[in-house]
Amino acid sequence: MLDKVIFGPAGKPIDFKGKAFESSEYLNEHGLHAFEYQSTYGVKIGETSAKILKEESKKENVLVSMHGPYYINLASKEEEKIDSSIERLIQSAKAGEWMGAYRIVFHPGFYSNRKKEKVLEIANSTIKKLLNRCEEEGLYDFTFAPETTGKRSQLGNLDEIISMCETFDHFEPTIDFAHIHARGRGILNTKEDYNCIFSKLENNLDIDRLHCHFTTIEYTHAGERKHHTLAEENEYGPHIKDLLLNLIENDWKATIICETPLIDQDAVRMRELYESLK
Repeated sequence: MLDKVIFGPAGKPIDFKGKAFESSEYLNEHGLHAFEYQSTYGVKIGETSAKILKEESKKENVLVSMHGPYYINLASKEEEKIDSSIERLIQSAKAGEWMGAYRIVFHPGFYSNRKKEKVLEIANSTIKKLLNRCEEEGLYDFTFAPETTGKRSQLGNLDEIISMCETFDHFEPTIDFAHIHARGRGILNTKEDYNCIFSKLENNLDIDRLHCHFTTIEYTHAGERKHHTLAEENEYGPHIKDLLLNLIENDWKATIICETPLIDQDAVRMRELYESLK
């Protein structure tokens, strides 16, 4: 049985000496019950390794998600790049099914100096093709989770992510609060600043468990620049305590994937703070 709010790293724990797919026991020993397997530079995990991850994560009560490749653009100006993006997501869905990933996270694409409405329209057309391909491949046990993006040049503001998830089956959001903060040039500074995000989610989507990313982040006029540790949050923000208080007060179930440079160590710090606030 998972806690209402669980925590884990984006990738293999820093001090773990084995392979990423073998880390579930280590995570459980440190009170971490989420793990986001990273395929950001291509889906390279094989079926055997992925199934070991599935078996071990179930045994250790660790909820697995997967981050798909960075090289995805659902709204590319080039048709071949759209086709390759679909294939990368198909590969991700297959590997995700092997490993029992409850979410397959990905970045939707780029505006490329076009109107946002047109780019979203192209992305939606691509998603229809993607879901048809999943059916052709016999894939049914998957949930794609487009992520709120951190640069203002990227498709993936909160409204666009909600729209995708409203429109299509097999789609749930990944809310990266640091990206929202950076994209908005520092908009999450108090607990109340999160109200708009949670209100939009509650009003538009029926979410059982919210999938989240969190890190302290440095940004420029264009958005995201660099991830920082929790110890640097007073310099850069946003503050994890503000998010946790919102989750507790509004009785949300959530998975928080830590993306600071100290992925598992700061995940433990997040969990310890959560326990102290409950």
